[in-house]
Amino acid sequence: MAISKPVLFLGAGAALIVVVAISGQDRESSASSPTGCQVVVTADVLNARDTPGGQKIVGKYVKDAKIDAQPVVENGFRKIAEGKWVSAQYATPVEGSQCGP
Repeated sequence: MAISKPVLFLGAGAALIVVVAISGQDRESSASSPTGCQVVVTADVLNARDTPGGQKIVGKYVKDAKIDAQPVVENGFRKIAEGKWVSAQYATPVEGSQCGP
């Protein structure tokens, strides 16, 4: 069964829109961080977990994304939000951020 060119083109366009939306969803200026802590992702893809070191993936961040974070690090994981933790090794505080020690 062959897929018509218009259907294929629309599908590819929709996929591109989704990828662009996901990759840009967490890019903000550090001045707008409600906690005063903002980090930049240094890994190609950084998984967010439900607990520090947990197995369940609850989100993903792309390289160079700036994301709001909490000034909390536990067992090598930085808290991003309630139920969302990332490896602190790949989430470097943005210069001037108030991310704690």
